[in-house]
Amino acid sequence: MALRRRIAALAAGVLAAPLVVVALPTAQAFAHGYVSSPPSRQAQCARGLVQCGDIKYEPQSVEGPKGLRSCHGGVARFAELNNDSKGWKVTSVGQTVTFNWVFTARHRTASYEYYVGSRRVGYFDGGNVQPPSTVSHTVNLGATGRQKVLAIWNIGDTANAFYACIDVNVG
Repeated sequence: MALRRRIAALAAGVLAAPLVVVALPTAQAFAHGYVSSPPSRQAQCARGLVQCGDIKYEPQSVEGPKGLRSCHGGVARFAELNNDSKGWKVTSVGQTVTFNWVFTARHRTASYEYYVGSRRVGYFDGGNVQPPSTVSHTVNLGATGRQKVLAIWNIGDTANAFYACIDVNVG
């Protein structure tokens, strides 16, 4: 009798295992990063400075195909990052600004790019090596007044990039 119960319990466990695996939450992707200061839009969401959806919980996850020029990197659930009238906090800066990236996981890096409008104002070669946990770039924005800066981290070993928009007032 005890042997039958053990066999039945084992069989139930074998049958339930695939269901448990499917029901478990998936792990996040390996590489993630965003501009922490001046605070990017996703950093503002994570800090609760602006009311946001899912991006609040994963500011490092704005990843999409290389070559995009959008704040949300083509990720539909982060589309609110493109909304210029959402009430983003604007950081007062000089013409030259230091942007600080923070990485929660690191990929080899092809390059970093910075845009004001359609004009690229900064480019930094990543040497196709893995970055340290933080990286800083000093960029001359070449503009005055309120600007939206698009910062892009181009990954060296995938077809993707990470995107971050930063709202600044250049004085």
